[in-house]
Amino acid sequence: MRIIRYFNGNELPQLAAVTDEDKIYALPYEDFLELVKAAEFNESTPLQHVQDVIQGAPLIPSPLSQLELLVPIEAQEVWAAGVTYERSRDGRNYESSTNHAEGPTFYDKVYDAKRPEIFFKSTKERTVGPGDTVFLRSDSTWQIPEPELGIVLDDTGGILGYTIGNDMSSRDIEGENPLYLPQAKIWRHSCAIGPTIRLAESVENPYDLRIICRIYRHDALVFEDAANTSQLKRKLDELARFLVRDNVVFNGTILLTGTCIVPPNDFTLREEDRIDIEIPGIGILSNTVKQQQPKSALR
Repeated sequence: MRIIRYFNGNELPQLAAVTDEDKIYALPYEDFLELVKAAEFNESTPLQHVQDVIQGAPLIPSPLSQLELLVPIEAQEVWAAGVTYERSRDGRNYESSTNHAEGPTFYDKVYDAKRPEIFFKSTKERTVGPGDTVFLRSDSTWQIPEPELGIVLDDTGGILGYTIGNDMSSRDIEGENPLYLPQAKIWRHSCAIGPTIRLAESVENPYDLRIICRIYRHDALVFEDAANTSQLKRKLDELARFLVRDNVVFNGTILLTGTCIVPPNDFTLREEDRIDIEIPGIGILSNTVKQQQPKSALR
């Protein structure tokens, strides 16, 4: 069972449930957390509650492709985990290869360490949804998407659902100095989430999800690669536990769980590129790319 957020006929945000048969039922909520609270009030799980509600809900006749989808949850905070896949570790090592001596790097060490790398990624004001535009940093010349499975958490670190995330990254900035990580990761429209939230109970095995990334330039496919969450070094609940440890985590927080798809080292995104990230069973998160303007040019 997937949950979408869309503009209804009155141009207001509304939730809907999408079944595995692609039938769409309107839900009487504007926000994903309203649904979660209603399930708790009824001493039910989100999936059971949705199944009960759609018994008498109207069927939306329009196909999913014709609905104006919004970011499925306006998460107050988005966090991300790094170096959770071997490919990510190798990519990070390449970025910083001119800046370290021979031998194990700190990326090698964190890949094998007990404590994962977890960093702050975005707020709801910086996050965009399906069909929206992601921005390139004006002071970076080497930028890529990072396709990731996102987990939607409650305030205890429990997993409510799964979504798709694009953790946009500036490889040159991070490679110059690891202390520049926040600037390499956080800027306007540097994070995309969507198009749906797959309720946790309806995912049989989160460690067997295929992630596919395609990048189009002038409508031509210039990059395609795929990975599987079976390649994930760490468990999802382990990442969530470290996030909530001695921390304040809000209901609906999203934790991106790392990437295993890294474009070739000579590749960088360009304006007007289109990024499609697909996880079958969740959907396709599609975003176009625009060049960020320096702040002085925005005044």
